[in-house]
Formats: sequence, C-alpha cells, structure tokens
Amino acid sequence: MAMNPFKPTAGKMPPILIGREPAIQAFTEGLDNGTGAPGRIMLVTAQRGFGKTVLLTEFRKIAAERKWETISETASPGIAQRLISAIAPSGMHLSQANVSPSISIPGIASASLGQLSLSASNAPLTLRNAIEKRLESNKIGKGKGILITIDETQAASLDDLITIATAVQHVTTAIDETDVPDEDKKGVAIVFAGLPSTVNDLVNDNVTTFLRRALRCELDDVPLLEVKNAFLKSVADSGKTISDEEAWRAAQATGGYPYMVQLVGYYMWQSAQRRNAQTITASDVDSGILDAQIAFDDAVCAPALDELKTAELQFLNAMAVDAPNASKVSDLEQRTKRSRSWVNKYRTSLIRDKIIRPAGHGLLEFAMPQLGSYLKTRLDQ
Repeated sequence: MAMNPFKPTAGKMPPILIGREPAIQAFTEGLDNGTGAPGRIMLVTAQRGFGKTVLLTEFRKIAAERKWETISETASPGIAQRLISAIAPSGMHLSQANVSPSISIPGIASASLGQLSLSASNAPLTLRNAIEKRLESNKIGKGKGILITIDETQAASLDDLITIATAVQHVTTAIDETDVPDEDKKGVAIVFAGLPSTVNDLVNDNVTTFLRRALRCELDDVPLLEVKNAFLKSVADSGKTISDEEAWRAAQATGGYPYMVQLVGYYMWQSAQRRNAQTITASDVDSGILDAQIAFDDAVCAPALDELKTAELQFLNAMAVDAPNASKVSDLEQRTKRSRSWVNKYRTSLIRDKIIRPAGHGLLEFAMPQLGSYLKTRLDQ
C-alpha cells in the first residue's frame, strides 16, 4: 500500500527539508569546527508552522551521527531542573538544598514536601556542574560533546532560560581556557527555538548578553520554485504523478509557508489516493488546497491571534479589510481612528514578530498565509 509522503503533524520529519539548507550547514559546521564556532550556540526564530521543531530534530540527528550526546526539551516551567536530571551523571550530588521551609541539609538538592526545588540563585551553578561532570565522563569521546535543544521557548520562564544560558556560557568559557588541543576539546552546543518575541526578550536580557553573539537563524518562507520541485519529487517518489502546472498551482497556494506545504501536499495526495488514482489531478489539488486552508486556520491562525494584544488585533482587523491585497498605512490610521505614532508602534511590533511585513512604500501585508482571510471571515460573522 502506498504511503502519503507528506507529514503535516507537528514535529514530524518531512521527506525534504526544503529551504533549510543554510541553517543545517551552519549547525553542521559549528560541530565540526570545534569550540567557539558560531553554530554551537544558535537561536532559531519563526512563527508557528515554519518547521522549528523539524529543524531541531534534524540537528539532533546530525549530532548523533557525529557521536554527540543529545538532549531534547520542550520548554515549560521547571525546564532547568529537568535538564539537571537529564544531564547529571548517576550518583552526582547537587550543591545545596532545603527540605521543608525550615530545614536545610548541605549536599542535598532543595526540596519542598519531598519535591526537588532549586532556587534561582543556585540553579545556574548547579546546571553548570552537571554539564561539566557529564563532559568529564568517558562516555563522551575527545572532540565530542552534548547538544541541548530547547523548543517552544515562549512557554518557559525568562528566569529558567537565563539559568540555562548562563550555565552554558560558563561551561563554554571554561572549555576555552583549558590547554587541551582544540580538536580534542569536549564541548557543549545549545539551540533555542521559539517565537520571535520570546527569543528577542532572551537576547536583550542583561544577564545573557553573550547570546547576542549567537548565530541567529530566522526561518523564512520557502521560495515557491523550491516548493514546486519538492512537490514533483515527493509525489514521484511515492509512486504517483503530478503535472508541472498543478505542482506550481499547489505551490502558489502554500505561500511558501512550510506547514502549508505539508498540508497541501498531504491533502491533494490523499484525494488521489481515495480514488485509487496514480495521477494527482486539478480536482485533487483544489480539494487539497481547501482542506489545507481549514487545517491551517485551526492549527496556526487561531493560536497566533490568541497570543496578541487587543491593540494588535485591532491593527490586524483593519488590515484584513484589504486581504488578500496589501494595506496602506494611511488607511489603517483612518480605520482604527488612531494616531500615526500608534500605528507605527504596532506596525513595528507586528513586523518584528513576523505577523505582517512591508509590501512596498507605505504598504503592509500579512506574513502568514490565510491570516488575512481568516480575520476577514471572523469580521463577517
């Protein structure tokens, strides 16, 4: 039985990582070029559906092939503590602890009602010790190290992220100061991935200024020609066919948005499969685009809007009147009945967070496909 080659499930590896070759190359070179290489500390930013999780999976695969240990975490409260548990060699004692609010026992991790609880002041040093002890173990060979990937950084507290970044900074500095030949030095690599606004907050924090020197990887739309070629190859590899014309039409419908690429591909392929057909026709493409739009609205558009401020939603609703065409900034002032400075403020923040983008002098458009039409539909209800 033929299997659908497209993988729109969150984090599932697609058959082709189109448009992500530069990021993969930079990361690979970072591991191969030793301590201090830029690719060993990376910040991956993008809105939902741009393939951040998939890219982290590829990074871990590359590291494992090079005999590095890999640790994968999705950010949530307590991530620093979970990393300590995952990294620390068995039998290692943490540096300091409290058991109950009134009892202190040196040499044991802090605890409350029997639960592990590290204070913010102790966590950076403790995590640093855990990483250093793990690197000293014989399980990690010369010139190898530990890769830590942290996805969805917007779900973690800034204190936790600062704790992790501070520990990695100290470990990296200590490694650089040793007399071991560069090719033999064990190292640590870390990749943060998250929404643009969260990673910007992390970089701008005074405690983590070293992250400003990290390699920034801002995922962008995939060129439509690359999308079309990926459709042609993936479909052919699965045993079906699609014409150049229909592959191009399907590519255009995606807007180059990686998650939309997987959705359109999945649903048009499945439409042909239901007919037991080997050829994806124009009707299959039409059906695939429609189903993909519905799925994209639920998985990307709705969550993205839920995270916005009331003023930002007002700004976007004013833009949605023109969708799918670009909006004039002057028209947005009139529709919102706000000042030019108000419009400029939220235009800047929405561009920074990659919700909208400039479309020419005095013009703005939605950076996320379907978001304008989704908003317009909500306004009409």
